[in-house]
Amino acid sequence: MSTRATAPKKTQLITDDDLFLFNEGTHSQLYEKLGCQLGEDDGVSGAWFSVWAPNARTVSVVGEFNGWERGKDRLEPRASSGIWTGFVPGVSSGQQYKYAIDSHVGGAELTRADPIAFATETPPNTASVAWDMAYEWGDSEWMKTRAAANSLDAPISVYEVHLGSWRRIVEDGNRSLTYREHADILVDYVAEMGYTHVEFLPVMEHPFYGSWGYQVTGYFAPTSRYGTPQDFMYLVDRFHQRGVGVILDWVPSHFPADEHGLGNYDGSHLYEHADPRRGVHADWGSLIFNYGRHEVRSFLLSSAVFWLDKYHVDGLRVDAVASMLYLDYSRKEGEWIPNKYGGREDLDAVEFLRQLNISAYGFTTDIQLIAEESTAWPMVSRPTYLGGLGFGMKWDMGWMHDTLDYMARDPIIRRYHHNQLTFRGIYAFTENYMLPLSHDEVVHGKGSLLGRMAGDTWQKLANLRTLLAYMYTLPGKKLLFMGGEIGQWNEWNHESSISWDLLNDPAHDGIRRLAGDLNAFYRNNPALYKSDNDPEGFQWIDPNDGEQSTLSFLRRTGDDEWLAVLCNFTPVPRSNFRAGVPHSGRWEEVLNTDASIYGGSGQGNLGGVESTPIPAHGRPRSIVVTLPPLSVVVFRWAD
Repeated sequence: MSTRATAPKKTQLITDDDLFLFNEGTHSQLYEKLGCQLGEDDGVSGAWFSVWAPNARTVSVVGEFNGWERGKDRLEPRASSGIWTGFVPGVSSGQQYKYAIDSHVGGAELTRADPIAFATETPPNTASVAWDMAYEWGDSEWMKTRAAANSLDAPISVYEVHLGSWRRIVEDGNRSLTYREHADILVDYVAEMGYTHVEFLPVMEHPFYGSWGYQVTGYFAPTSRYGTPQDFMYLVDRFHQRGVGVILDWVPSHFPADEHGLGNYDGSHLYEHADPRRGVHADWGSLIFNYGRHEVRSFLLSSAVFWLDKYHVDGLRVDAVASMLYLDYSRKEGEWIPNKYGGREDLDAVEFLRQLNISAYGFTTDIQLIAEESTAWPMVSRPTYLGGLGFGMKWDMGWMHDTLDYMARDPIIRRYHHNQLTFRGIYAFTENYMLPLSHDEVVHGKGSLLGRMAGDTWQKLANLRTLLAYMYTLPGKKLLFMGGEIGQWNEWNHESSISWDLLNDPAHDGIRRLAGDLNAFYRNNPALYKSDNDPEGFQWIDPNDGEQSTLSFLRRTGDDEWLAVLCNFTPVPRSNFRAGVPHSGRWEEVLNTDASIYGGSGQGNLGGVESTPIPAHGRPRSIVVTLPPLSVVVFRWAD
């Protein structure tokens, strides 16, 4: 699929239909109309500039092309839409600009960046940059076939990456890699490790690097810290050519109050609520979008579709959905305003999220929108026509917190907390879940995944191997933050690289080898992914062996493929461990996290066992195996 920008030659880019949809809150492709659109007008090269500023008295464009002279290139209002527009000759790609706004509110003279700029200056500079978005894509094969790779019955294992700190060049001032350098190194690594997708922490332009991208000012511009828009397109393109999907973290929940950004944009509270009880996130010192304002919805819908369209991304992970859904999120009594029914639900946000999913999946059905939603809000990943929010998937935050809390406990007392492993069984199929071991769990003093595991060094490594295999064998798609796959000791620091030198240690290289083998094992066994969202694909063998801290279950597809997953969460080997199975014949040992190649003790079952006609766990036959210490062992029925 090749997407090349064409120069607009119409006298007026914005039609009456565009204005209607924009003011109605359903326009999802404003990036084709607003902002800086390079092209021609009556044979004269330049750019159309259009910006929403309903409380402006005058609006002009200032930039490199006019000496930053305020009032020289004025825009005109379009009816009562609040949009100001006009053509400026002589503008070329790469030139910097902003909008000079004289406000009706207090007579303020403001200078603002373009909310729909395609490129920006590198922070801390704040100007927007006119940009030609032309790019010749080379991912046509991926785009034609990606529906299967992104579907709910496909294997999806995601490698979560912060581009600024995955790998740094210490010899060059400890700088981050560029987009194109990532394309030369990161793409090969992710593909060779067997991940199906990569997910980037927000790449949208953000003034404060330490926000990791979660304080966005440029909702239509990839950060210029690592290169140009085409450089980022090239990175996505290269991933697609290697058969790896790309998911972007996207933040419609809040935005920073930086002077050049969206806050108080035209002298009024345009994008945010005026009342701080609705408009300010006290936790983050940021502003909250006014989801009840139609034009704000159009802006956000267009940002989401923009990345799906112009950058060919395969999905968006929508950040902090819980903070959007609840009016009292992280607020004390008296610090929030109930909805019209007296409740705590933000009805405007609910409607926006439904419209977001309708618009995104309406643009193309072969993508996924994934909600980071940490509460029990019902039907997050159910269709809007059934009353759901319409997301394709939801992060299972409860599983993440319970499991990591359990794994941090001394194995001696894990028997008293066995329900932290089994509680998920109550709700596992109420949503389409992704199981995340994300960046949020390895920052702010929490320590690394490996550091959070209980025990001495050997036990910590074995616990981490067990955790990874446990995640890969449960129902739900998978996500692992960078560094977890090599057993990094240090907590993630956005100012430094992953500790790649650890791979010189066989124990850590064993973790990396296991992570790669788990990806291959997962992709090669449909029982582990085809029925992720169907209770028929999962059966407990024994969820109640808290005394020995073991857990055992079956994964299946129909009656053809059966996997028996046996987990030992103590450092004590369990010999003569009996597990009930549904079929006679040989059960081959196909995964053992205690294998020597992974850094384990090498205990196992010599390739497999035969079932016997001795009933166990409510089944007519059983297998008797050795469960190595702190391990996951998987057996496949080999009829």
